[in-house]
Amino acid sequence: MNPAPFLLASVARSVPRLGRLLTLLAVLALAGCATGPNADPRDPLEPLNRVTYQVNNVLDEGIVKPTVHVYRTVTPQLVRTGVRNFFNNLSDTWSLLNNLLQGKMGHAVDTFARINVNTLVGFGGIFNVAGDLGIEQHREDFGQTMGVWGIPAGPYLVLPILGPSSIRDTTALVADSLANPTGQVPRVQYRNLMILLSIIDKRESLRNAEAMLDELAFDPYSFTRDFYLQLRQSEVYDGNPPDELEVPGPVSNKP
Repeated sequence: MNPAPFLLASVARSVPRLGRLLTLLAVLALAGCATGPNADPRDPLEPLNRVTYQVNNVLDEGIVKPTVHVYRTVTPQLVRTGVRNFFNNLSDTWSLLNNLLQGKMGHAVDTFARINVNTLVGFGGIFNVAGDLGIEQHREDFGQTMGVWGIPAGPYLVLPILGPSSIRDTTALVADSLANPTGQVPRVQYRNLMILLSIIDKRESLRNAEAMLDELAFDPYSFTRDFYLQLRQSEVYDGNPPDELEVPGPVSNKP
């Protein structure tokens, strides 16, 4: 099983206006697909989603994974860690606003402190000084904020290239993409380089989980779907979700 779907929506959050296009694709998909009698209620678009999932895996095997292998081979661990810290520091700025929108003042204070410490003392975020000081990171995106506001996730959706999502999370990509500092770099060549490096870094961070996922997943598609839905539910409720998902129903184990 490829962990590529867990890139989530990193590309759309880095590229302005792409989120709006994905939202339109989600609406068209809902309009064009019918549910089967044995479909998981959380995944009424399963036939279409499975096709998209397979295409994404082909792209990962043929393009993304070889690129990540080269990156890991030629780039020292210290540099890779610095790159990851840098992008984490950028993402903290959006997390700060989402913590405020969700009314999580304590988390917002931690995030504000992280941004200042890592930017000023950690040389622009290359070094995670705040983490060394025990200041916790609280990652939040607009999809989580919408969930806290009571907006249901809606049907599960696999996006081209981006992987697992839901109608709510796909809609939230509009805000996420516009707010990400990576997509605001004025010069196109530098912006594209940062977006590419961000994607490579996210994919590289999933490498160590790949072998474990291969062993655990009898049906990679349903495993990915169930894991994603449970993860997002847990994130919305800060690790204390209700006993059932928003849209209860049987878990599909179809290959």
